[in-house]
Amino acid sequence: MTGFALHLLRHGAPETPGLLMGRTDGTPTAEGIAACAAQAEDLGIEHLIASDLRRSCAAGEAIGDATGLPLTIDPRWRELDFGDWDGRSSGAVDRDAFARFWDDPDANPPPGGERWSSLVTRISAAITDLAPVPTLVVTHGGAMRAALYALCGFDQRQLWAFDLPYAGLLSLRVWPGEPPSAQIAGLYP
Repeated sequence: MTGFALHLLRHGAPETPGLLMGRTDGTPTAEGIAACAAQAEDLGIEHLIASDLRRSCAAGEAIGDATGLPLTIDPRWRELDFGDWDGRSSGAVDRDAFARFWDDPDANPPPGGERWSSLVTRISAAITDLAPVPTLVVTHGGAMRAALYALCGFDQRQLWAFDLPYAGLLSLRVWPGEPPSAQIAGLYP
């Protein structure tokens, strides 16, 4: 089996950067949308998906317009819910609690927020449901890390080592199975 290409594209820069934007939605900048569209050129995709949050949908719509592909909205590709921290800057949350979260986001989720394992479970389900055709998903940094965890087996410390900037593209070769697995084909900031 040759597998299929799965491209994960982080949404473009939001108008208000520097916030913990999990479920909090924000309007992306025109430049951020254009940067995403530029990353998607020449990928040869057959399926286009975006998280249901506006900052991902806007880029997905632009890519759909450019490629002629219909956009499928899938809320499972949302960012981690930061609960009480959502929409705030990292400097505005308790420093010790934030450090514990980064150290072990499953044991120390944000107050009222989502556990890391819940994010991994929903991203894993979204991956399992993909048709084995070249696919682009416009999503979020946390969802991209959850996909790397599920598909490649990286541990928590390794996941934080990936720089996933706005409009960053992570390309994978995915082999369906139970569970599916993948190889990183490229990372393009």
